[in-house]
Amino acid sequence: MGHIDIHRSRSEATNQTPTNESATAGCTCGEVDEELPELDVQTIPHAVRHAAIFGAIESLRPGSAMVISATHNPVPLLTQLSAKHGPTYNTRYLDEGPERWRILVRNVA
Repeated sequence: MGHIDIHRSRSEATNQTPTNESATAGCTCGEVDEELPELDVQTIPHAVRHAAIFGAIESLRPGSAMVISATHNPVPLLTQLSAKHGPTYNTRYLDEGPERWRILVRNVA
């Protein structure tokens, strides 16, 4: 098992130098980020779906993006995103049904 460091703050944890060559800046878990991750929201239990989606979106670093995939047009989610964050996130439909809606969400902050 690898060494685990406990940090006093998030900034202390994310501002360390990765020890693994494949690790990306800001994370020392050793995993490599996908270029454009896609989240199929139908795999998330309904009771926590919007909270989980917001958690994923709000974890995007400035300039990075992800794709949200759903079996319906997620207008309520996009309305909530706009109300909560204003122009911080841009959205663009990649596919508009009828079986699957895919929306690109980018942190433009």
